[in-house]
Amino acid sequence: MERKVIYFEKPGKDNTEACLQIAKNAIRDSNYKHIVIASTEGDTGLLFSEALKNFDINIVVVTHSAGFKAANTHEMPLEIRKKIEATGAKVYTGTMITHNIETAFASKFSGLYPTLIVSQSLRRYGEGPKVCCEIAMMAADAGLIPEGEEILAVAGTAKGADSVLVIRSATSKRFLELRVLEILAKPR
Repeated sequence: MERKVIYFEKPGKDNTEACLQIAKNAIRDSNYKHIVIASTEGDTGLLFSEALKNFDINIVVVTHSAGFKAANTHEMPLEIRKKIEATGAKVYTGTMITHNIETAFASKFSGLYPTLIVSQSLRRYGEGPKVCCEIAMMAADAGLIPEGEEILAVAGTAKGADSVLVIRSATSKRFLELRVLEILAKPR
């Protein structure tokens, strides 16, 4: 098998439009049925959900958990969430698998814990690829995508999108069954 891989010179939101085109091409060429998109404040989720609404694909936008930035807050405004859902996409807000619980323990007890090791290991490929793996598990944990299927995952570094991966999905309980099958785009 031969595939084209796009490597961006720099991470960040300037690569979002290119990632959208890469995702569209992958859906057309390989007939993926599920796409999971990371979107903190909703801009990337809205862009992708509007652009893909006429495709025959299950669109899941994954946000930060409630209280991620500050207690009793949601980073994605309700009006943006409603716009995304109006396109037929689903929005999932839940616990970030490799971050929340162990970060609390690590900061309190100055230890290093397995999911933080996994998180740091995945970051060797970049923040976007790490988040792609994480949101695939989050969406599977929520029952919004099936386990064991090839899906597209889109994420980025800070804002926007800069990574597109093909992943065989798994829930967090079966993390060791999750497979990154292809990297379609990522920053160098």
